[in-house]
Amino acid sequence: MQELNTAVITDVYDTIRVPSVRGGKEMMRNRKTYGISFCISGKITYRHKGREILSDPNCAVILPKGGTYEICRNKTGIFPVINFDCLNNLCDTVTSIPIYDAKSYISDFEQIERLCLFPRNRAKALSIFYDMLYRISQSNLNQYGILRPAIEYMETNYSNPALTNKLLADLCNISEVYFRKQFKNQFGISPKQYILNIRLQRAKQLLSEGIYKINTVAEKCGFSGQYHFSRFFKEKTGKSATEFMKENINYKI
Repeated sequence: MQELNTAVITDVYDTIRVPSVRGGKEMMRNRKTYGISFCISGKITYRHKGREILSDPNCAVILPKGGTYEICRNKTGIFPVINFDCLNNLCDTVTSIPIYDAKSYISDFEQIERLCLFPRNRAKALSIFYDMLYRISQSNLNQYGILRPAIEYMETNYSNPALTNKLLADLCNISEVYFRKQFKNQFGISPKQYILNIRLQRAKQLLSEGIYKINTVAEKCGFSGQYHFSRFFKEKTGKSATEFMKENINYKI
């Protein structure tokens, strides 16, 4: 599933409170929109693509647009759902995400529910929804377990050229060897590559603005020098930093 805090939401269609009675079953076929479901009380099991996904007060459930799945009602309760759409493909499977302050999300739901009564409140409703998605994605950092201190530090200090595996491992209170192993298992890439990917995206942003010279962009993104940056940028994008800037700079407001 794409990271929630990178989703580009195009609309929040409606909010509904779904009553669930124990023992019932039904099929959802070709869901028209994405949905995010919370649980005030009760318990539901979704069956999708050979998996069973539990919905209870301790998690939010992302429901895929176009998805066909079975809903098994394990325990009577109420399930608030926000139906929305986004520009990019958010997910293609039913996905459960742990949450740690269920009451705050229900409060958000209630605010969006009231705002959606009046079209003039669309921007405010979207603002609350974006904040909700951000908080859920941040709470989901807990899935990284012992790596969480390193992830948070990397995403804040990616421009520090002195960032090392040892420093990151120390933040997690584990050995450098174990840190590299756990990181590769979690993300499929090395910590170094993770940092370089962040630096590359930041470099693209700065080059597209066209405010800084290449050597300044390299420095701001944490590269040891312009030569190293230029070689890396060309290798990853197929274009030189100068070519990328010329093609992507926007002079118009």
